[in-house]
Amino acid sequence: MPAPRTVLLTGAAGGLGTLMRSLLPEYGYTLRLFDARPVAGEPDAITADLGDTDALREAVRGVDAIVHLAGISLEAPFEQILRSNIEGTYHLYEAARREGVARIVFASSNHAVGFTPVPRDGTPLIPVGTPRRPDTFYGLSKSFGEDLAQLYWDRHGLETVSVRIGSCFPEPTSVRMLSIWLSPADAARLFHSALTAEGVGHTVVYGSSANTRLWWDLTAARALGYDPRDDSEPYAARLLAERGVPDPGDPSEARLGGHFVTDPPIWPH
Repeated sequence: MPAPRTVLLTGAAGGLGTLMRSLLPEYGYTLRLFDARPVAGEPDAITADLGDTDALREAVRGVDAIVHLAGISLEAPFEQILRSNIEGTYHLYEAARREGVARIVFASSNHAVGFTPVPRDGTPLIPVGTPRRPDTFYGLSKSFGEDLAQLYWDRHGLETVSVRIGSCFPEPTSVRMLSIWLSPADAARLFHSALTAEGVGHTVVYGSSANTRLWWDLTAARALGYDPRDDSEPYAARLLAERGVPDPGDPSEARLGGHFVTDPPIWPH
């Protein structure tokens, strides 16, 4: 599809949102910013909760597409996850439907499949179609978001690319992250591809760089036109020296979700 001109970026004050505020405009996008917290240095940003349906409807009005990053990004009591990630995402989709927005890029997560065993020597990469196995209420909310996106495509023709994001930081900070790291530059490339690819319907992709130690299959992401250029391997020797080789008998090392399957970090962190 033609490159959208105006994109609503929810979660604009968060870590990933902050990175995308500087990187996505390089692709020609004008960003409309939305967050429950004030966005530093952005006086025109919309400060509202996803439960404020009037403010959300106004934020969505007139945009060409949405990159939906808002919500709780760690584990939390179910009631909080329900309000922010489940009900909030529903409110966003309803606003988008009512205002005729053509496409959403939804920040799903590897934690939607967090109990999936990590590939070992000679085993295949994890496919997008692997059964969902959420590791937390947070992961469960991302599974819901993917299903909601499918419903709104089938029922209303609203397209979505659901990106199961790994860990997006300037550099990997753990041995596990060597396999799921998404560099900020590659994240912007992937979101741009997700915003502009033709005929996506509802497409689920994994979001990571072209890591030497990759655990999952990036074929679906590459089919959108995504061309990852970064690799975590230059950080491997230092991280392995500092942290040691993972124990495959440790459940937090044997499952895709890492320590989310045993001792998830609690929001806020």
